[in-house]
Amino acid sequence: MAVTLTPAAAERVQRYLTEAPDAIGLRFGVTKTGCSGWQHIADLARDQRDGDHVFEHEGVRIYVDPQSLPVVDGTQIDLVRQRLGEQFVFRNPNASAECGCGESFTTDPDRA
Repeated sequence: MAVTLTPAAAERVQRYLTEAPDAIGLRFGVTKTGCSGWQHIADLARDQRDGDHVFEHEGVRIYVDPQSLPVVDGTQIDLVRQRLGEQFVFRNPNASAECGCGESFTTDPDRA
């Protein structure tokens, strides 16, 4: 599988990359937090780290650390525009439940 971007998300990430010439792509993963256990994290990648899995989609390189990969594999990153704002939305097939506020999620025990 892989981590993918919708065209809208890829366009926005490409604009971020243009504004940060030292960035080489998107770093995507998870961190343990919140009331459900996991939270998606996304930032500009400025280096490739040992063990990173690198996916390329819609012209953007996506760097995922080996600990995050089992939890995020298969995720589609989208950009949703609502009213005057926009936000990234993560469609993660490994998420089995979300907390009430939508900030964190849980997976089946064998994914963690």
